[in-house]
Amino acid sequence: MSTPEILYEVKAQRGDTLRCKGWRQETILRMLENNMENAEKPEELVIYGGIGKAARNWESYHAIVKSLKELEDDETLVVQSGMPVAVFKTHKYAPTVVMATTNIMKADWPTFYDLQEKNLTIYANYTAAPWEYIGTQGVIQGTFETLSAIARLHYNDSLVGKILLTAGAGGMGGNQTRAMTMHGGVAILCDSNVEIINRRIEKGFIDVLVDSLDEAIAMAKQYAAEKKAIGIAVVGNAADVFEEVIEKGFLPDITTSMTPAHDPISYLPSGFTVQEAEELREKDFDLYLEKARETMIRELKALIKFMDLGVHSFEYGTSIRKECIDAGMEEKEAKRLPGFVAEYIRPLFCEGRGPFRWVCMSGDPEDLRKIDDMILEKFSDDLLVTRWIKLAKEHIPIEALPARICYMGFGQRKEFALEVNDMIRRGELSGPVAFSRDNLDSGSIVNPTFESENMKDGGDLISDWPVLNGLLNAVGMCDLIALQANYSMGEAVHTGVTMIADGTEESDMRLEVSMTVDSGIGVVRHAQAGYEIAKDVANGKGKLTDESIKIPLWWTPKATFGPKDLEKEDVKA
Repeated sequence: MSTPEILYEVKAQRGDTLRCKGWRQETILRMLENNMENAEKPEELVIYGGIGKAARNWESYHAIVKSLKELEDDETLVVQSGMPVAVFKTHKYAPTVVMATTNIMKADWPTFYDLQEKNLTIYANYTAAPWEYIGTQGVIQGTFETLSAIARLHYNDSLVGKILLTAGAGGMGGNQTRAMTMHGGVAILCDSNVEIINRRIEKGFIDVLVDSLDEAIAMAKQYAAEKKAIGIAVVGNAADVFEEVIEKGFLPDITTSMTPAHDPISYLPSGFTVQEAEELREKDFDLYLEKARETMIRELKALIKFMDLGVHSFEYGTSIRKECIDAGMEEKEAKRLPGFVAEYIRPLFCEGRGPFRWVCMSGDPEDLRKIDDMILEKFSDDLLVTRWIKLAKEHIPIEALPARICYMGFGQRKEFALEVNDMIRRGELSGPVAFSRDNLDSGSIVNPTFESENMKDGGDLISDWPVLNGLLNAVGMCDLIALQANYSMGEAVHTGVTMIADGTEESDMRLEVSMTVDSGIGVVRHAQAGYEIAKDVANGKGKLTDESIKIPLWWTPKATFGPKDLEKEDVKA
């Protein structure tokens, strides 16, 4: 077999020229290319998050592209951990692509690394493997809404004059500075890799890089005092910087981080440059992990120290608490730091809200603008949606294909998607639109140290819900469905989905079902757990829609399991 071409740059196709046998296949292909256009290391197929990949190897990548170009409307491509393994004759209403990635029995990091070394799996991350990554903006509203909750709970609904200290400028973390400045506040972000910081400055997510921590603190204080917004970056390891900030006696208002603790081999140990870390990783893998985990524990302890000093601190989905516990830190101490979903975001999940997004396949920014304007008119009564869209239009740069994220909820997503499909049908948009979402959504994930932490019913570990989400999306004729596991190994199960609007009546049918079940199962999961907001939504009494969900039986902690339970009730009577 000849060695396939390694691509150091990929650009998603724009315009109305088809390379595939239909727009559904072409749209999926452009989503894959859009992943690669936004990739952190495209030559290694790494999209973001350290090792999150779009395909297992270059043989797989080129085979996926070829398969999508040749795929008939009544065929389905099957992808196993980044490798295309089959094309089945199905029917024209079946998904275009189904995939499963990083699903490993008895998973832990040594097992994963061994399987990866044998070319048997890849690390899915959230949106890398299912080709749904839209650049740094993909997580920015999650940060914005988390900060909104902090503002509402602690600062009279405003972060003007407040300072956020954080770390990690990678494909996910690089959004944090802009999210804070969109609130009118100040952000200091540290990252050990100056190239990554400069990439975020180039993209428009960070305003300025300073030479020292002292300069960053002085500038932050000045801008906060003047009620001005700015995103400041400084080169430095998170643990080192956080500890130095504490030693200097400077207390920000909010602290968190988005360092890649979920992937220890991508986490940079203290005392190493990026190049030195790469050399150690190659030379002594076990020593690298040991050094990385020592640094993680220091970072987590610093965040907890900030919290003890009165700073609003939280884990922002990095799995640092879990990794530190595995590295020997006392569980009770590590878990003193709250996770952001349980602390701030879960009420939105109860409404079926979450990081919903869309990508304009034409590549024309005008399509994005027209959709934004439609949202502002059609959902004018939803302050969360309209505030975000207005800010996003002003502050969020376009990366690769024009895309947007918005925390729409149950009922809204269907109404919105059908209107977009109608706009395509009327010729108001110049191409199809792909809808997807982060896997961190209302009903698409279980992760007991993150999204499903401290559930009201105690069902943090129950992984039925994302599986049901995937099954329902298959029933809903969703165009791409991915069932994945990632995060810290053995810690999470989740689904990724892509749904396509191409202006046809068939798309109307697909969108009506898939948009309902995808967020609807999230409402059900939270309603069955006992969250009153979600119960109201399920019963047709939600703020966003009067659409209801049929619930055959409500969960209760007590139930009748057999005759003995009846005998107990008789005794009580």
